[in-house]
Formats: sequence, structure tokens, C-alpha cells
Amino acid sequence: MDSLQNLLEFNKSWAERVRSENPEFFEDLSKGQHPNYLWIGCSDSRVPETEIVKQHPGDIFVHRNIANLVLHSDMNSQSVLQYAVQVLKVEHVIVCGHYGCGGIKAAMGDEKLGLIDNWLRNIKDLYDMNRSDIDTLPTEAEKVNRLSELNVQQQVHHVCENPFVQKEWADGRELWVHGWIYNMETGLIKDLDVTVGKDG
Repeated sequence: MDSLQNLLEFNKSWAERVRSENPEFFEDLSKGQHPNYLWIGCSDSRVPETEIVKQHPGDIFVHRNIANLVLHSDMNSQSVLQYAVQVLKVEHVIVCGHYGCGGIKAAMGDEKLGLIDNWLRNIKDLYDMNRSDIDTLPTEAEKVNRLSELNVQQQVHHVCENPFVQKEWADGRELWVHGWIYNMETGLIKDLDVTVGKDG
């Protein structure tokens, strides 16, 4: 319970510090959000999206799940995507994976993990489709990292196929979909050069 109390104390000191620096911050923030970005990332606790790209509360609309998947059958991610592009009118959707992803590593193995096996099925299929290339890499870390990159590319494709995104493009709106990957060992993000806009 002490650790929970610490969180509450940290929150109090943070709020006091923010108010001292900008007395109107919370009042302004409470009036609504106008983020320019939707971040679709992994649930991994070591990838704090606002911190690694130096943004503030209200700047990034966020959806996170294990291995940053955008599945057509997942109503959660589909609802977030619809709200972000149709209501919030974000201009950029960023799918950001990370090297050393535990979900990717699990998908490459044969161990039965329970419910998460269903979630990782998409990645297992992706691995099977690219196994001949991935398995030529010399280390397990390199294999996991390569599949992590391929997974981001596939999820960018899934975002682009989304009917809400397609409608925004059909209406001529500027909307960009990006694929990035974060390296926890360096703190740097790599752009995978798979950006897509309304003209494909």
C-alpha cells in the first residue's frame, strides 16, 4: 500500500508544480482536447510515448496494447481509430513498436501461453510468412527486432485499410500514417519509411 500512497503523493507534488509554472494549465486542459497525433503503441511500461517525443498532456491521443496491433476484429482499436480521425481530426497516426518486444518474442515461440495466444496469432502468421528471411539472422535479438519492424509495417497497412481512414482520404483530408520503432537501448526512434497519405 505504501507504493500506492507514493503515487498519490507524486501526483499531488506534480499538480502543484505544474500549477506554479502555469496557473491556467489544468483549467485550459479541462476544456477539451485537440491532439494532432494518434499514437498506437505497445503496452510495455518502458515506452512512455509523451516523454520520448517530449509532448504534453493533450498533445497525443493514445491507444496501447500488447505488440501494438491494429486488428480489424478488435473493436477497441477500431473505435479509437474512428474517434481519432473522424472526431478529433488528428493529422498523424503513428504506429510505434519497439525492439525487444516481449509480445513479438512470444509469438515466435511454441510455448502455449493461454488467451494471449489468440491475440498473437496475427504475428505468428506474419512470422510464418517471413520465416525464411528472419531465420537467416544470426541472433535471437536480431530476429525479434526484424519481426518487430515487419509487424509495425503490417499494422500501418491495417490502419490504411480502415474504412474511417479511407473515408477521410476520399474526402481529400490531409491524414498521414507512419510506422516507427523505438530502441530502448538508445532511447531513439527509427522511422521505418512507410508513411502513407491520401495519395497512397
